[in-house]
Amino acid sequence: MRVYLDNAATTAMDDRVIEAMLPYMKLHYGNPSSVHSHGRQVRSAIEKARKKVAELLNASPSEIFFTSGGTEADNTAIVCGIATYGIKHAITSPIEHHAVLHTLEECAKKGSVKLSLLDVNTKGEVDLGQLEELLQANPNSLVSLMHANNEIGNINDLMAIGELTRSYGAFFHSDTVQTIGHYVHDLKTLPLDSLVAGGHKFHGPKGSGFLYVKKDRKIHPFIYGGAQERNMRGGTENVIGIVGVAKALEIAYEDMNGHRTHVEALKKRFMGLLKENIPGVEFNGLSADLGKSLYTLLNVSLPPSEENRGMLLFNLDLNGISASGGSACSSGATVGSHVLRALGHDPERESVRFSFSRFNTNEEIDYTVEKLRELYGVSV
Repeated sequence: MRVYLDNAATTAMDDRVIEAMLPYMKLHYGNPSSVHSHGRQVRSAIEKARKKVAELLNASPSEIFFTSGGTEADNTAIVCGIATYGIKHAITSPIEHHAVLHTLEECAKKGSVKLSLLDVNTKGEVDLGQLEELLQANPNSLVSLMHANNEIGNINDLMAIGELTRSYGAFFHSDTVQTIGHYVHDLKTLPLDSLVAGGHKFHGPKGSGFLYVKKDRKIHPFIYGGAQERNMRGGTENVIGIVGVAKALEIAYEDMNGHRTHVEALKKRFMGLLKENIPGVEFNGLSADLGKSLYTLLNVSLPPSEENRGMLLFNLDLNGISASGGSACSSGATVGSHVLRALGHDPERESVRFSFSRFNTNEEIDYTVEKLRELYGVSV
C-alpha cells in the first residue's frame, strides 16, 4: 500500500481543478495584457477568479493580488509593508515559517528594521503579554504571526492579535497558508492588514497563490517591470494557476464542514491507535488538542529507538508511507526542525509530521500505525 500523509507540504489536485485549468492550456492562450479578443478572453478569466476569491473571503476584488504562492506573498507583504510605512521595528516568533522568519532576518541584517522575537513555551504558544510590551515600546511596528503553525499545528487567535496590534497602530501580517481553504476567513471582520495563500495546500496547483492587502493599507510593489495585477506585480500572469487556485478555493468552501468532519475523524483515529499501540508516544506542540490545532495535522514524538534513529522517515518511505520531519521547504536539511528546537524538543526522540486530507482513508491510517508498530518492535 502507498499512503500519502504529507498534505501540509502539498496536496493532490482535485480533478475539478484540473478540468477548470485545461481550457487555458489548450484553447485560451492569449496574453491577458493584449487588447485583442484572445487577450480579453483570458483577462476576463483572471478577473472572474479574483472576484470569486474575494467573494469567498468577504473581501474586495481590489484587495486580492495573485502571486506564485505563499512565499512570494509573505515577502511582498513584509518587505513592502516595512518600506511603505517607514517601519523600523518588526515582531515575529522563532517558530514562523522561513518565508517569514528568514525574510525578517534579512531585513534586520540590512538595517531596515530592528527585529524582536517573541518567547514561546514548550507547547509552542507565543507570549501575547510580551507582544503588547513590545508594541507599547515600539510604535508603528510590523507584526507577523502565522494563523497556524505548519509543523506543530498550533492555531493563533487572529482576532485577539489583530485587535492588540490595531490598538497600537501596527501593521499586522499573517501567514495563513495552512488555514486558507480549511477554515472560513471573513476579511471584513478580521483585524489584519495582509494575509497569504498557496493553492497547492488546498488541492490546487503548485506555483499559484495570492496576497490580500487591506484597501486602506496599500503597499508598494515587490516585483517591478509591468502593470499587471493592478500595478502591484510585474510579469505576465500565471493564468492557469490563477484559474486553478480560484476553483480550488471554491471547491473547499462548497463543503468545508464535511471535509473537516472527515479529516478530523482520521486525526482522532490516528491519535487513538498510536496511543494504544506505541508505548511512550507523545505529540508535539498543541497538535493533539483538537480545539487549538489544525485538524489536518499531527506532529508525533516517538520514543527513542536505535533502529530508527535518523532513519524513521526513510523506513516509513520503504513501507510506502510519505510523511515529513517538518517543513517541506527545509526537508533536505540536516539541521533539524527550527520549530522543535525552539520548543526544547528531546533530540533522542524522532518526530514525524503526519498531515491529512479529504482523500485519505481509515485503511491508510490503520496501515500506518501497523507499520510504526512493526518499526518499533511492538508485539501485537
